[in-house]
Amino acid sequence: MTEHPGSAERPLRVAIVGAGPSGFYAAAALLKERGRTTIDLFDRLIAPHGLVRYGVAPDHQNIKAVAKLYDRTIADPAVRYFGNVDVGRDLTHADLKSHYDAIFYTTGAQSDRRLGIPGEDLPNSLSATEFVAWYNGHPDFRDLAVDLSCEAAVVVGVGNVAMDVARILAKSVEELQETDIADHALAALAQSRVKDIYVIARRGPAQVKFTNAEVREMGHLAIADPIVLDSELRLDHASSAAIEGDTAMQKNLDYLRAYVEIGATGKPRRVHFRFLLSPAEILAENGRIVGVTLEKNELRAAVTGEIKASGTGQYEILPAGLVLRSVGYKGIPLEGVPFDRRNGVIPNEVGRVIDLDTGKVVAGEYVAGWIKRGPNGVIGTNKPDAIESVNNFFEDLHKGRLALAPDPSLEAIPALLAARGVRYVTKEEWLVIDAHEVAAGKPQHKPRVKLVERAQMLALLKG
Repeated sequence: MTEHPGSAERPLRVAIVGAGPSGFYAAAALLKERGRTTIDLFDRLIAPHGLVRYGVAPDHQNIKAVAKLYDRTIADPAVRYFGNVDVGRDLTHADLKSHYDAIFYTTGAQSDRRLGIPGEDLPNSLSATEFVAWYNGHPDFRDLAVDLSCEAAVVVGVGNVAMDVARILAKSVEELQETDIADHALAALAQSRVKDIYVIARRGPAQVKFTNAEVREMGHLAIADPIVLDSELRLDHASSAAIEGDTAMQKNLDYLRAYVEIGATGKPRRVHFRFLLSPAEILAENGRIVGVTLEKNELRAAVTGEIKASGTGQYEILPAGLVLRSVGYKGIPLEGVPFDRRNGVIPNEVGRVIDLDTGKVVAGEYVAGWIKRGPNGVIGTNKPDAIESVNNFFEDLHKGRLALAPDPSLEAIPALLAARGVRYVTKEEWLVIDAHEVAAGKPQHKPRVKLVERAQMLALLKG
């Protein structure tokens, strides 16, 4: 009898590359086809959960709670976890094609867009992603050189990540000490001399990207006042028309106007919101950042209706010693997988990977999350996005469009990794690390104390 793919005798074999939110949502959607699919979830880091562990701000534990749902997914017997496996180095694209009927890429947007201005590569000019990874205990950024001895910091961008890094700089140690912020970051922040944090927007207050919750939080900081200039909140006609009926944007403006009314209350730190400014140059003396030259902008409505910022040729210099850019993110290519370098995504049609040279669908390869659609939305946005891609996978299966793996055996990948000397981490081993971190946090009233170095994690497992 010929084994039918997707049957109990011949389950479908699916690889998911990237164990962040999109990867887990894709796995959960695949598991709804009970008894049909076995899933191998890969991540180059030892710990799973991706952005939830290493991207979400440590003082936003309510958002991090979604990890409990991911833990239920990974606990399913049909799911295996291969942490500490770098797809592209430890396993090739050809390896995955040989052993899986379908591959889902859920690797997110791991790199930052640059400002493209002089001085951007000076010490203490960092991407917000690097800074976030540093304070969240990402193993690749444990030793990031962050100098907090200056009195002013500039955060370029007005999305939620920009607000997160500004808030972390503005908070007291007492506000952070019962979070899961990395110990090395908390120690450094305890010695911080930063008093003024400037959040710089290229356009106006009607074009910000942060959510109501993010701007509201700025009014409840223990030792920092939000500072807004009334003159920069005046809307041009096009902006007023663009946000008519937009309740979320109107609410953002309400908060900003309230901060104008309240003004400075004498707290030792201040978060300044500045609008219609673009960084033109990061200034240095003796190799250290001393300020940022900002060009003043004006808004113009394009033919498309988009409201764009144009430089006026007028400048101001803002003294500062730390610059954090948060102006967009993009994915990183995987060897053997099509990649759209301009947009920083894997080219696709509703989740099906597209070969850029031929314009045709690559059979059996799919994407979900930021590597599919670009860096937009919140954690939960990735769920319907992943479900869409999984539904298209099952449609392709039912219509016979998949090129099934020549060697779908469960033993193939563990044997291949062992032969290459790759020390992969299983889901059972992750539970050991997880339990250790949670137990270490309890005496300090923290949700966990993160192990931030690979060697620490592997030593715990060895012990």
